Amino acid sequence: MDLVSYPNKPTYDIPIVNTTAIIPTPPSAATSSPSSSTTTTPSRYENQKRRDWNTFCQYLRNHKPPLSLPMCSGAHVLDFLHYLDQFGKTKVHNQTCPFFGLPNPPAPCPCPLRQAWGSLDALIGRLRAAYEEHGGTPEANPFGARAVRLYLREVRDFQSKSRGVSYDKKRKRPKPKMIPPPNAN
Repeated sequence: MDLVSYPNKPTYDIPIVNTTAIIPTPPSAATSSPSSSTTTTPSRYENQKRRDWNTFCQYLRNHKPPLSLPMCSGAHVLDFLHYLDQFGKTKVHNQTCPFFGLPNPPAPCPCPLRQAWGSLDALIGRLRAAYEEHGGTPEANPFGARAVRLYLREVRDFQSKSRGVSYDKKRKRPKPKMIPPPNAN
């Protein structure tokens, strides 16, 4: 028997991290003012972050043995990234491949398809944000672990060499200074 009855029981779809258990939370409701009943749709980024979070939580549930989020470490995040490699679409040449270092190889080769570094980097950024939104502390965030940062750096460097693509950080150009108009005296 419910101690509190809700006229409209909320549905729960995204777990929130507590220090002892995973507690479901209601889906994010749009803020509505009493005068208007307009709903806002989540941005593309928010939708992708939710999908990524759900995928990672599903990965943890399917892990042998199943893992709870508080038990998750940087090593589990690395396992997840390796798991995602099988769904990659970026050709990453082996060092023994004749096309190693060529950005546009002239013929097909048997080298594996992997997740692109940029995709992995963006994914980790979204998962870091989602972890903290779901109650995790920044200090315990497995997506910010040193091992994950080193892995992403290694992937970036290897893919850069393998594909002949540089991932140099682009520098912001300084804004042009406005020159005041000459006085017309």
